[in-house]
Amino acid sequence: MTEPTLPEIARFTTSAGLSLAYRHFAGTGPLIVFLPGYMSDMAGGKATAVMADAMARGQSCLLLDYSGCGESEGEFADGTLSQWRDEVLALIDHVGAGEPVVLAGSSMGGWLMLLVGLELAARRGPEAVHAIVGIAAAPGFTDWGYSDEQRDTLERGEVWFEENIYGPDPTPYHPKFYNDAKALPALTDGIAITCPVRLLHGQKDPDVPWELSLKLADAVASEDVRIHLIKDGDHRLSRDSDVAMLLATVREVAA
Repeated sequence: MTEPTLPEIARFTTSAGLSLAYRHFAGTGPLIVFLPGYMSDMAGGKATAVMADAMARGQSCLLLDYSGCGESEGEFADGTLSQWRDEVLALIDHVGAGEPVVLAGSSMGGWLMLLVGLELAARRGPEAVHAIVGIAAAPGFTDWGYSDEQRDTLERGEVWFEENIYGPDPTPYHPKFYNDAKALPALTDGIAITCPVRLLHGQKDPDVPWELSLKLADAVASEDVRIHLIKDGDHRLSRDSDVAMLLATVREVAA
């Protein structure tokens, strides 16, 4: 079967005057929203697979690039979780017409997924968040994922560059992102998410410990929580079998 052609990139201007790039397919609800990881964008394989699958089923779906990422305007060094959360919320309001959402977040996008979900629930009520799906979700990684040297560097206002096992260029971590993240509410317990929660995590993930998904499962208020551990899975979970599991999971909670 030939996969559908993805919608053309559209533009949305934020209150800060930045032009964000997004793709939106208007189908039946709930609206599936895919949130990429750190320095990732909507062109990634998992994001495009989620949209193609949603389109094949006639379900609404939204992909987006945060400011400073992909096709969106802005400088990556200026990006923060708070800013990206507000951008996601604005785009959901722009395309979603108030329909419930399924939030799927990869790595850092899993942290953003929780922040967006909490804000949506506070604004519209808990029914606004139909379900969440985390893929190697990494909430609070500035607390547990940084070395003392890295924290010291960022707190001095300097950029930290880390070796990137996924590409030739080092990964930059910026003081603005770090300081913003430190000020956000801790997501270690008492997370007022009551919708179905599905967490996918590879047990050979070198970046985000799979045990974090167990902690997140305990932290959310929802009683409908399932964790899928992939024994030989890495951080990206981008193999065909991994993507098939992701699509099956999104279909299940979006039904």
